[in-house]
Amino acid sequence: MAASINRSPFNFISLLLWCGLVFGSGGLCESVPGVYIFGDSLVDVGNNNYLSLSLAKADFPHNGVDFPTGKATGRFSNGKNAADFLAEKVGLPFAPPYLSLVSKSKKLSSSNSTVTGVSFASGGAGIFNGTDELFKQSIPLTKQVGYYSLVHDQLVQQMGSNSAEAHLSKSLFLIVIGSNDLFGYFNKDSKVSKQYTPQQYIDLMASTLKGLIKNMYTLGARKFVVSGVGVIGCCPAQRKQNTTGDCKMEANYWSMKYNEGLKALLRGLKSESSDISYSYFDTYAAMNGLIQHPQTYGITEIKEACCGLGNLKADIPCIPISTYCSNRKNHLFWDLYHPTETASNIFANIIYSGSQQFTTPMNVEQLINM
Repeated sequence: MAASINRSPFNFISLLLWCGLVFGSGGLCESVPGVYIFGDSLVDVGNNNYLSLSLAKADFPHNGVDFPTGKATGRFSNGKNAADFLAEKVGLPFAPPYLSLVSKSKKLSSSNSTVTGVSFASGGAGIFNGTDELFKQSIPLTKQVGYYSLVHDQLVQQMGSNSAEAHLSKSLFLIVIGSNDLFGYFNKDSKVSKQYTPQQYIDLMASTLKGLIKNMYTLGARKFVVSGVGVIGCCPAQRKQNTTGDCKMEANYWSMKYNEGLKALLRGLKSESSDISYSYFDTYAAMNGLIQHPQTYGITEIKEACCGLGNLKADIPCIPISTYCSNRKNHLFWDLYHPTETASNIFANIIYSGSQQFTTPMNVEQLINM
């Protein structure tokens, strides 16, 4: 996957000037020069807008109703997502979608800077290449890491090898993926469930992810922020499959089991490469806490989506003909799968400065200072 990359007029000096204007000397940019985002629709900022065949898109109303522009951007949210909030916390602009930076020939344009970060995340994506079959087209994690290799090469061209290495070693690499792989396994028409037991499948998820993180490590990544899979059986799309509206316990059980494997994977990577540092976010525990004690967070609706139609507003996704709630701040779910901006902000706050109950072995604030 090669690309001819020319030197860009935007270089590391430009970044320093930008940081100085925003923060003055000693700002957060100095400790977090970039955020590179890998994952699925939970952190997609618009890559799928550029995929002509994808059925997983959010570039239309009522998505984005609370975004600063008031318009849909491709984020599966009424406003910002967790990746946006994390960027704000470390003092960086929102990472642009990678596909917005490439030319029609699919080459990374030298006129676009990737210094402060870029998002490779794609709605419908999974750890496995075939996970996106339900949505026709996405950027699977393997391909996202391949795109990152091109960004790595561009940074080396722009900054020189030593400066690029220093830049990437201080940058954050956010990974939010795995939900779609599990949804795919428990889908009633699942092919993979006939090939693997649930345990075999989640073990394969973990081992495949480990290989991809190791690839990122060889390309300069050192600080990882890795999100576990949430309480996926409690999203409106899963609840509506129960006549009682209760969560689907099997999906939740295997989400927890996968997360155990993910934590073991990260500990293993750290033991193999001592210069790796990471923050694991226990999305399951944080989300479950919100579901069990919503009033603590000002949430009053944990079952029904804000935007959609039908049972739990999950029969029809959030599309222009759907209705949406007037108070998005009291809903956990924006649509049949995704959290509201409010919920994403809650999770981002925990990721950044939460206790070891939810972030291990450290939170992102501590990771930055490593």
